[in-house]
Amino acid sequence: MSAGEFEQNRGDSSHTRPDDALAGAAANVMRVRDHLRDAVVGRDDVVELVLAALLAGGHVLLEDFPGSGKTVLARALGGAISDADPTHRIASFRRIQFTPDLLPSDITGTTVFDPDRSTFEFRPGPIFAHVLLADEINRTSPKVQSALLEAMAERQVTVDNFTHPLDELFLVVATQNPQGLAGTFPLPAPQLDRFLFKIRMTHIDRDAELEVLASFRQRLERRDPGLPKVTRDELIESRRAILDHVALATEIQAGLVDVARAVRADPRVSQGISTRALVQASPALQARAMLRGRDYVSTDDVDSLLEPLFAHRLALAPGVTGAAAVLREAAVAPLESLSRNTLRGD
Repeated sequence: MSAGEFEQNRGDSSHTRPDDALAGAAANVMRVRDHLRDAVVGRDDVVELVLAALLAGGHVLLEDFPGSGKTVLARALGGAISDADPTHRIASFRRIQFTPDLLPSDITGTTVFDPDRSTFEFRPGPIFAHVLLADEINRTSPKVQSALLEAMAERQVTVDNFTHPLDELFLVVATQNPQGLAGTFPLPAPQLDRFLFKIRMTHIDRDAELEVLASFRQRLERRDPGLPKVTRDELIESRRAILDHVALATEIQAGLVDVARAVRADPRVSQGISTRALVQASPALQARAMLRGRDYVSTDDVDSLLEPLFAHRLALAPGVTGAAAVLREAAVAPLESLSRNTLRGD
C-alpha cells in the first residue's frame, strides 16, 4: 500500500479527512516495507506484523526452523534505517549470535580500566542499536537471556550499578528454533511477556519459492538494494502521529479487557493475559489500523492480532496443548460482544 492509497482509503471512509501527520507516517513506513519485501518473498503477512511492531515500539519473536528467512528479515529491517546525524553513536543494526558460552556482558557491554586516565570506562555492547537481532535466542542459557529483560522493558541497561539509557527507537527482533529442538532453552514467561508479537514463519507458497530460486544469484551479488531509507527521527515521529491520530474507542479497550478476563477464567489456562500485554496491544492495534488505511481501530484489528499478541503469553494447565486454539475458543464470546457494541465496521 502506498501513501497515496492510504489517503484514498481514508477518504472513502465516513471518518474525517486524512491528517498530514498520518499521511507522512504512511509514507515513512512504506519505505521500510519496500526494504522488507525486497529481502524476503512471499511473507507479506509477516512483514505487516513486523511493521506494526516497529510503529508500536514493541519487540518481535520469530519462530521457525533454520533457513526460513528470519535473519534476512531482521537484517533488512535494520538496513532500512539510516541516521541523519553522523555523530550518532548508536548503530542502526547489530546482531548477536546466541550460543551456550555467551556472557551477559557480551550483550550489554562492560567496564574496563583505562591506564592512561586511571579511570574505569564503560564500553557499550551490541545492544546499543536501533534494531538488535538476537539470533537463536533460545540456544543460550537463561542467565544470558535475562540480560535482555531490563533493556526490553525499560530501554536501559545497568552495568556495575550504573544505568545506561538505550535509544527510544530500540527494537529487539529475536529468532528462535522451535521448542524441543536439541540444544535449546525455553524462554521463561517474563521474557515471553516482553515480546509484543510472536510470529511463526511457515513455509512460503510454491510460486514465491520459485521466485526466491530465480533471483538467488542477483540477491547474492547485490549488497545494497538502493531503496530510499528512513531516519530514526522519522520513525519516532511516525509512532507519535499514530498514537495521536488513530482513534482507539473505549469499546475496543473494554473488548480487550473482556478477552483477557475470559482467557484468565478458562480452566485450561494456568496463566493468562497480563495487564502489560493489554497496554502493549493498544499501540499495536493503532499501527495495524494505519497500515490498513484507517484512522480508527476496528474489531477486525483485534481479531487479526489476537494470536500474535497473546498466544505466546499463555501458560496452559497440565495436559492441555494448543495455546492458539484455547485463546480463540475463550475469546469467542467477548469478540462477538465487541462486534455488537462497535458502531463502525471495517
